[in-house]
Amino acid sequence: MRFRRWAALAALIVAGPVQADPVADFYRGNTIRIINWASAGGEYDIHGKLVSRFLGRHIPGEPTVIHQTMTGGGGIVAANYLYNVAQKDGTSLGIMVSSLPLFQALGDKAVRYDAARFNWIGTIAPTQENLVAWHTTGFKTFDDLTKREFILGASGAGSSSVITPTVANALLGTKIKIVPGYPGGAQINLAMERGESMGRWNTWSSWKLTNPGWIVDKSIIFLFQSALSKPPALANVPLLTELARNADDRKIFELLATAAELGRPLVGSPDIPPARAAALIAAYRALFEDPEFRHEAEQLKIEFNPIIGPDLQKLVTSALATPKPLAERLKKLIE
Repeated sequence: MRFRRWAALAALIVAGPVQADPVADFYRGNTIRIINWASAGGEYDIHGKLVSRFLGRHIPGEPTVIHQTMTGGGGIVAANYLYNVAQKDGTSLGIMVSSLPLFQALGDKAVRYDAARFNWIGTIAPTQENLVAWHTTGFKTFDDLTKREFILGASGAGSSSVITPTVANALLGTKIKIVPGYPGGAQINLAMERGESMGRWNTWSSWKLTNPGWIVDKSIIFLFQSALSKPPALANVPLLTELARNADDRKIFELLATAAELGRPLVGSPDIPPARAAALIAAYRALFEDPEFRHEAEQLKIEFNPIIGPDLQKLVTSALATPKPLAERLKKLIE
């Protein structure tokens, strides 16, 4: 009897592990870096840091996850880095600007990536982008924007904070004077308070997350939205698609609004081995079943409506499939 037990034990030792996990073996003791294109304090930053704190526990091997900032070019600098320089083994991820596929569709010369080749992992929820006025400016409605100049602090020249207001000027007759170059949303908020900027281009979810008091006390006035649907609280704020003067203009505003659907996406570098990419998507999905993640998100007033993996990739594919004449017309409007 004793001989048989020792023989069985020896067989197990020789055979080795029954179910080796190469993904876990790779990530165990390794470090994943999440590069965030946006500066500290805004919604992208808050989402990125939240995901970074919890993602590692759901990846086989439980790697360390760190969060780093890389600003510039309205998000293109970080995207180019993730695509061309960062490791392609599953240890380099990014919280990318939602306009990333749009930049490519428009043929932006600064683009050094193919958005279709990134590994699109997931987004916590779509967003509704909007233009707000600071309460002391006297701007109350969309029509006010067509009557006098509105000074708008913005980030990089290729960001949605520049692109969408520029198109509104061209197609709707608004008089928005865009002043780009602010590092991020926190700096534009400060500029509003100082009177340097009359307003800001931001998202509804970001306002709820970073400055809910400004909504309650009406420090900010919502003038219009770029989205495919309205949040109930902004039901009376017009969508650009509703303000469009004809069908072609409406299609352009719909194209711009698809960026909002991507939310604050977590993206992997291209060419990640398929098993590791699948593990990253599965880990992102598992976040929404993690009680501690959910609790912290609730404390931050982050609402869930996740789009994950292939569904997020479909949105990117759709944006890149924009008919060339439509993309060229939009490009001319923002040049």
